[in-house]
Amino acid sequence: MAQPLTVSIPHRLGKDEATRRLQKGLTSVRGRFADKLVVEEETWTDSHLAFRIAVLGQKAQGEMNVAEDAVHLSVELPWFLQMMAQKAKDMIQKQGHLLLEKKS
Repeated sequence: MAQPLTVSIPHRLGKDEATRRLQKGLTSVRGRFADKLVVEEETWTDSHLAFRIAVLGQKAQGEMNVAEDAVHLSVELPWFLQMMAQKAKDMIQKQGHLLLEKKS
């Protein structure tokens, strides 16, 4: 089995505020990428998210853990999506930073 795609995004928001922003922000991200991404299951337990998605028709699953100073994402990708993993990682980091950046 291939290594999962992992992304860590540092933040200075604290666990509760980062979780709140991610829960709210992921709704808009789903809308923007609805033509490529379908969320089949999303289960939040405190600051932990377990999910199943379909990307370009390919199924994947993963989890996200929100810590006091970083968000850690791990996604198990099928072979087809592993070929695009670096591009996906860059996009996830960019979107994560946008969701977590301090608003004035």
